[in-house]
Amino acid sequence: MNPSSSAFLTDLYQLTMLQGYFDAKMDRIAVFEFFVRRLPANRNFLVSAGLDQVLDFLESFECTAQELGWLEASGNFSREFVSHLRTTRFTGDVHAMPEGEIFFANEPILRVTAPIAEAQVVETRIVNLLHFQALIASKAVRCAITAPGKALVDFGLRRAHGAEAGLLAARACYLTGFTATSNVLAGQTYQIPLSGTMAHSFIQASDSEVEAFRRFALANPNNVTLLLDTYDTEAAAEKVVQLAPTLKSQGISIRGVRLDSGDLGEHARRVRRILDDGKLQEVSIFASGNLDEFELQRLVRSGAPIDGFGVGTRVLTSADAPYLDCAYKIQEYNGRPLRKLSEGKATWPGRKQVYRSYRSGRMESDVITLEDDKMPGEALLQPVMRNGKRLRSNVTLFEIRQRVADQLRQLPPGLLSLECEEQHFPVSISDSLQEMARNLSLAYASKNSRSSA
Repeated sequence: MNPSSSAFLTDLYQLTMLQGYFDAKMDRIAVFEFFVRRLPANRNFLVSAGLDQVLDFLESFECTAQELGWLEASGNFSREFVSHLRTTRFTGDVHAMPEGEIFFANEPILRVTAPIAEAQVVETRIVNLLHFQALIASKAVRCAITAPGKALVDFGLRRAHGAEAGLLAARACYLTGFTATSNVLAGQTYQIPLSGTMAHSFIQASDSEVEAFRRFALANPNNVTLLLDTYDTEAAAEKVVQLAPTLKSQGISIRGVRLDSGDLGEHARRVRRILDDGKLQEVSIFASGNLDEFELQRLVRSGAPIDGFGVGTRVLTSADAPYLDCAYKIQEYNGRPLRKLSEGKATWPGRKQVYRSYRSGRMESDVITLEDDKMPGEALLQPVMRNGKRLRSNVTLFEIRQRVADQLRQLPPGLLSLECEEQHFPVSISDSLQEMARNLSLAYASKNSRSSA
């Protein structure tokens, strides 16, 4: 069994609550919403991602006989409850922002409407999937913004936080504008173009650098990108110039060279001169090594003659903002709106919708309101699942990439900066939602006051 699809990839308290719901015969419809409470200090916006995996998980939700046997043997749950889980499936509805949609703090990007146990038990995996891909997409898109027109390749698998993280991060990077990945399984799974060069070990294991270059070219005649910095970067570039005519006579062209250490901008300038002097103007320069959007910005602004970048660790771990303060909270049960009042974690109650307004082709403002409170603008939450089944086939990554590109063109220019804007994108709470929140707060206060009297 694939662990990532297991119904037991969850927190224990989901199952203990389900036992409580089962014993109390609580089976009415509940509404839960996923949102991010606040943007990280250095983000002007976030990018939604991971919906496709969430829908896959919900459609296939099922506890296996092996899992249930183990659960019953634990002695922590009643036999009747475990038997009930055998037939439990997700039968609810889902509304969501499309993948690739830009969103902001407090805006629900996914709403689940289902019998309370079904909506509850899927919480952990929903948060796990939406949080991670939105986190990585929101980091990766900053690289795409900073290096327009440059090839961007995901190099991060080896330092990703596990196999699934590496796979989903490659997907998140590609949908934001990366051009390729080095992750072979991501290429097979998501049809992402693959790109790769060679490692220093290939050169070190050969008798000479030139011999390593020649062997690699003969073995990979359609993908000759040679790594220059194993010993002496500029000397290696000279060897590439010397080898090129021999390879050309064999019908092999050198596509590019890669720099992976040192002052990448200065090395690129020196290597470019060597290649141009050797009549290899068509050979591109590719750079890698601890890159992120800030280093890309520095290299691009300096005019470094680099045609593409391999970006890894800092993006696939979102190093400067490694988590989002996100939540999946109940907003309604049995038709009754609910509100959490915890200090610093209060929620806006009820089923909500987000409306976005535009002016002159640019996003102007968002308003968060109740689902039945129609407002001007574009409604961002759309139905994507009904009665546990998708409403349309999988959206392609190409379509999501196009959405992200369109969204970036519609953003106010100031939000494209790597620096956090003092004036955040305006997101307001509608009068009707504020009134509902006030009334619930008063009702809770009155109830607690009577209880303590």
